[in-house]
Amino acid sequence: MLPCEFFKIEPKQDSTVSLYKKERDCETQYLSVDKSSALLYPSFMDPLTPTLSLPQQQIVDSPLGIKLFVRGKAGTGKTTTGVERMRQLLAQGIPADSILMLTPQRTLQEPYLDLLYSPERSAGGEVTSATIGGLAKRMCDLFWPIAAEASGFKNPQLPPTFLTLETAQYYMAHLVRPLIEEQGYFQSLTINRNRLYSQIIDNLNKAAVIGFPHTEIQARLDSAWFGDPSQRRIYADGQECASLFRTFCLEHNLLDFSLQLEVFANILWPHPQVREYLSSQYQHLIYDNVEEDVPRAHDILREWMDNFQSALLIHDNDAGYRNFLGGDAASGAALSELCDQVISFDESFVSSNPILELSDGLVSAILSSERQSPSTSEERGFEILSARFYPEMLDQVTEKILQSIDDGIPPSEIVILAPYLSDALRFSITNRLGEKEIPWRTHRPSRSLRDETASQTLLTLSALAHPHWNVHPNKYDVAHTLMFALNTDLVRAQLLTDIVYRQKDIKLSTFEEIKPEMQERITYALGERYTNLRMWLMNYREDNPLPLDFYLRKLFGEVISQPDYGFHENMDAVRVAASLIESIKKFRNAMEPSTPNLSGFDLGKEYLTMLADGVIAAQYLESWRSENKDAVLVAPAYSFLMMNRPATIQFWIDPGSSGWVERLSQPLTHPYVLSRQWEQGQLWMDSDEVAAETESLARLVGGLLSRCKEKIILALADLGEAGFEGRGVLLRAFQKVLQQDQI
Repeated sequence: MLPCEFFKIEPKQDSTVSLYKKERDCETQYLSVDKSSALLYPSFMDPLTPTLSLPQQQIVDSPLGIKLFVRGKAGTGKTTTGVERMRQLLAQGIPADSILMLTPQRTLQEPYLDLLYSPERSAGGEVTSATIGGLAKRMCDLFWPIAAEASGFKNPQLPPTFLTLETAQYYMAHLVRPLIEEQGYFQSLTINRNRLYSQIIDNLNKAAVIGFPHTEIQARLDSAWFGDPSQRRIYADGQECASLFRTFCLEHNLLDFSLQLEVFANILWPHPQVREYLSSQYQHLIYDNVEEDVPRAHDILREWMDNFQSALLIHDNDAGYRNFLGGDAASGAALSELCDQVISFDESFVSSNPILELSDGLVSAILSSERQSPSTSEERGFEILSARFYPEMLDQVTEKILQSIDDGIPPSEIVILAPYLSDALRFSITNRLGEKEIPWRTHRPSRSLRDETASQTLLTLSALAHPHWNVHPNKYDVAHTLMFALNTDLVRAQLLTDIVYRQKDIKLSTFEEIKPEMQERITYALGERYTNLRMWLMNYREDNPLPLDFYLRKLFGEVISQPDYGFHENMDAVRVAASLIESIKKFRNAMEPSTPNLSGFDLGKEYLTMLADGVIAAQYLESWRSENKDAVLVAPAYSFLMMNRPATIQFWIDPGSSGWVERLSQPLTHPYVLSRQWEQGQLWMDSDEVAAETESLARLVGGLLSRCKEKIILALADLGEAGFEGRGVLLRAFQKVLQQDQI
């Protein structure tokens, strides 16, 4: 094990702060600095860069031949240090293309991309910002001749087709649907088809990121099961479907995420030519949120570390929010053994003292039944809004937000969090915010594109423009489409639809054919917008049809984004439209190589059908990048955590709900059993489930509070969203904290 250095800030009674404790070869030295010098000037490279503490500045200015491991809770300045370290490397003349920046998922790269895309950047190469999956895809593409032959692809002379989550679900549905409908697979399950397909894909992904053969999925799940024997049949069906999908991919040169990672880790990474390419290409590494990444990524970095000239690894203590996706905080923490220095950040630059005390008390209350010490702060870190009924509670939340904004808190510093953001809650809270003219934005990764009003509008207009698809939208869908696209109310849109639309023939009659008295009711302004849209659709029908994504770009640019139309100033709708077009483009790129000669097969119609069935349900990076960032964020709690940003005020909706602690039912997979931390063959008991839920809730609460600056506001209703009284673990923990404060 390499010698390590530990940096730690510990307040003393006098005017000094023990800056760090240095341990090397069993020798201990203590260094102290005056408190007045604990915070330094802004970085000398740019007057706009943030003020850094002395430990942060020392890391930024550390020599190039050193490898550092920085750990600490959220809000202690770790990512800021990483960004400034990258800025320093570039300022010293390090070639940008020799720097590799890794994160577990792309959304965590935002602070680094802000630097890389800023005007201050000098011309030259580009820093490689990637995930382990993205790196695997690049290597599979670049070294395909090596990968194809060794992996057993049937046609190694042909190029590969990389699948997205959507196209993987499409092919999975193509293979599994006949087994369900004709052979009775998964008879005892009542879940939606898209969830079934995605859980089979998730099992393949788990096998790849953990590092065991996909043929062992059933055995691992079965060995831990203790319950109804029929569940074993489900595991067997899932294993057969996963193996069938893998065989299909090898026969048609298709690479989903699991196959990309397996090919990279098992074949390309050990290959001398590939390793030499990567080692010569990248000399400097910045790896943020290592605790959220998968163990196979940690394995590769463990072997790769000696080849880097410098490295900065950043670990968030008490995190591990992506364990349901295969993240392994334990193997991430073990990478510290490979670094020259291990540095601990303990001082929060985000949370106030009341919030820090609340975090300690609440986490302790969740994990232990022992009595906790009362708070020593004069202020409490939380406030309670209570009401008898759920709608009344949402009204109080809206009024409190309006009051906070009037008090000078920007909308961007306010977040509304719930364990799950249902459609009903999303509509209820955003409708109230809109009525008060409070800007808002939402993010829910699990929300399908088909559920977005903007995408429903675009897809209905697509069906109207392609009558040869023989897709007949009903009058309800057409009315809502005209309401949104033409920027009008539902009454006029419904009236217009009843007059002009013929569902059987997919025909739209002209506005001039409507009786004059009805034209006046509809209004001539709306009639003009309708006429322009109809003429555009009729003209398009007369030309050769375009690929669906081309058609939508043309429709968007020439009609519905123009002034007075629904997409003109609606940035949320524009974001959804961009995600939909990107989704269709990737679907077309993945499907075209395998369907070039199929007569009568229309990719646009196929996409529309699959989306309607709920098979395709992925969102895209645009959903994390809102044009209107000065807005109240409404999101699930875990989604907010993965945004890795602080907020001044957090509203926790219905803390009495069991949703804060219970994980989603996944009958085909198991995130804890399919992990390296679970001993194969050990039974998963109810006690394991309770322990896992408790630990998960403690991590969630600690993560949320470490990203809160001033106050948590609990929004309670005697009767929750489902109409029942909530008595969940989180609410009981708050009650313990309140009882201690009253002692």
